[in-house]
Amino acid sequence: MKSLERGVLIVGGGIAGCSLAIALAQRGMRVTVLEKLDAWRFHSSGIFIYSNGLAELQKLGVLPGILDSGFAIGQGRNLYYDQHGELIVETRYPSAPGTTLPPVLGIRRAEMHRVLADRMHALGVEIRLGSTVVSIEDNPANDAVVATLNDGSKVEASVVVGADGIRSQIRSMLFGDLEPEDTGFGVWRSIHRRPPELREKILMMGVGKRLGIMPISEDQLYIYATTNEPGHPRYDPARLHLTMREKFAEFSGPATALLEDIRDPSQVFYTAVEEIRLPQPWSRGRVLLIGDAAHASTPFMGQGGAMAIEDANVLADMLEKGGDVAQVLLAFGAYRQPKCQFVQDVSRSVGEAGGLENADTCIARNVRMREQAQADVDNFYRRLHAFDLAVA
Repeated sequence: MKSLERGVLIVGGGIAGCSLAIALAQRGMRVTVLEKLDAWRFHSSGIFIYSNGLAELQKLGVLPGILDSGFAIGQGRNLYYDQHGELIVETRYPSAPGTTLPPVLGIRRAEMHRVLADRMHALGVEIRLGSTVVSIEDNPANDAVVATLNDGSKVEASVVVGADGIRSQIRSMLFGDLEPEDTGFGVWRSIHRRPPELREKILMMGVGKRLGIMPISEDQLYIYATTNEPGHPRYDPARLHLTMREKFAEFSGPATALLEDIRDPSQVFYTAVEEIRLPQPWSRGRVLLIGDAAHASTPFMGQGGAMAIEDANVLADMLEKGGDVAQVLLAFGAYRQPKCQFVQDVSRSVGEAGGLENADTCIARNVRMREQAQADVDNFYRRLHAFDLAVA
């Protein structure tokens, strides 16, 4: 891999960046990861990973640690209730084709990053904490991209990959100010002790609101709940616990005890839901964007993390095959965009269905869910996997 003899510089130590570092290091490539935090610190809400994402983690050699730290949902059961706790329908998520992997798993984000970080250390990946990029110079004459860092040092690489999230600094350097789009949704998260009997994924459908409950370990679960928040309102951090309880006061059934358990603002993590839909190209020369820097999605399909990990494995495969680096990066973006956009489109439409604010329309929605929800799940995963079959 002479074209990569200077190694790969990855900017960002989130899911996309860590996954790419592992995927490249496993192939014997030299990798440096820059992370702006001065220590590994990740907010401690949860994340759920469907079977297609677990299959990508298996390629990275981290699946045993993920399974040990998280909570796999038996038979992929997802129970839909209305806001009063009345069952609407039960659906089941599939395993990835040709696998016996769990259909869905919940895990604390901090635990997921710990597993990824341990794997990077085991592979000898160089990690520079407290580091950001000030400027990038792509010099075709000597096959090097030179990044100047915040401490004044310079790093030469054959490829620079911006995996630095929805407010990507690298994206701004390449394409100017492309601001994330405010979708008009807000998401509320909190961690709780898991009652032993709660072993399924639950989603409660209210009027203009949804409240999900997901086990993330043997003793913990998390709430992920969404509200319509047009205009990007700000909430008093000191009152987040009270605000969350007020927002979902009409939710009962399995939500009652968990909402009552929210007694301190430190328990609540609130964010506005934003998207990035970067048009092609995702690269300029030998500098590329992946993950949320290129295609941040709404959370309603739970596929953002899986798409980031898949970015990493696909890019590593393409770089390993060799060829002109700039052309490989262009081909990567062109290949990945249709699948990532499909996920974004479906996720946005699911969020809009959950955000209906007319009570009669919500009743009709719930009736449709009883008749069609499983078929919708099956159709989504059939179409998702069809992207891979098309180029297999």
